[in-house]
Amino acid sequence: MFLPGAGLTAQQVPDTLFQPVVSAPAFGSARGPRIGIDEAHHNFHTAIGRYRPFARLAEQDGYRVVRMTGALTVERLAMIDVLVIANPLNAVNGGGKWSLPTPSAYTPDEVQAVHAFVERGGALLLIADHMPFAGAAEAMGASFGAHFINGFSQTSDAVSIFTLRRGETLLPHAITDGRTPSERIDSLVVFTGSAFSVGGSGASVLRLPAHTRVLQPTTAWEFLPSTPSVAGDGLLFGAALSVGEGRVFLAGEAAMFSAQRSGPKGEGLMGFNRPSAAQNAQFVLNVLHWLTRVL
Repeated sequence: MFLPGAGLTAQQVPDTLFQPVVSAPAFGSARGPRIGIDEAHHNFHTAIGRYRPFARLAEQDGYRVVRMTGALTVERLAMIDVLVIANPLNAVNGGGKWSLPTPSAYTPDEVQAVHAFVERGGALLLIADHMPFAGAAEAMGASFGAHFINGFSQTSDAVSIFTLRRGETLLPHAITDGRTPSERIDSLVVFTGSAFSVGGSGASVLRLPAHTRVLQPTTAWEFLPSTPSVAGDGLLFGAALSVGEGRVFLAGEAAMFSAQRSGPKGEGLMGFNRPSAAQNAQFVLNVLHWLTRVL
């Protein structure tokens, strides 16, 4: 997600004019797996808000999208096939209070329920953007062996929109290869974001470019000469994991999965509506296909 200042948060809106087109849907209309988008944890991205384009794209592919408006329990999770968590927050960081501390958005019981859901064959798309979202998702990510860094990824010259290309930063995987040549991903645009590492059997899919650092301010978008940072070497924007009978895709940035506008007049395009991000929408579909074993 690219925001030049926290004051522009309210101006970041879904691009309702952008209409995704899926030429060869994976499923018949409303006959695909059920995708539940979490909206119960002060999520910055929801199915009726900034992830409306994501929901529309999934529906064009035949998925059935529902809103998850309550606590994540075993019973509620049993009603869906894929859980999508995008930029959750703890209540203390709601309303734009994007300063440390950033406690978990989820209770231990919810983390346990989601982990059990995946182990039994469910799928999870966990997206944790720049601070404070990475901090709020840390406990959920940690249950799958991931460590989200609660910061902002930037190059040495303060560039925070990254174009990942096949090879060093966009790695070979079923998700990037697709089912056919037309589904192959050779370029992907990422808009700021955090970064993470993952252990165990996780497969790296999206890697931070060389010379990237992850800045860790105490308040979002307030960078000082004394702001601590860590090198981005070896850190990730995307990874795919198999957990028990299920699958997890971890992402360190949210806008690449949607289509948004920002700025006073909505002139800033962020996501798969951006001309330079022509393959982002196919990447989103490939992630969903991998999670639901189409790939």
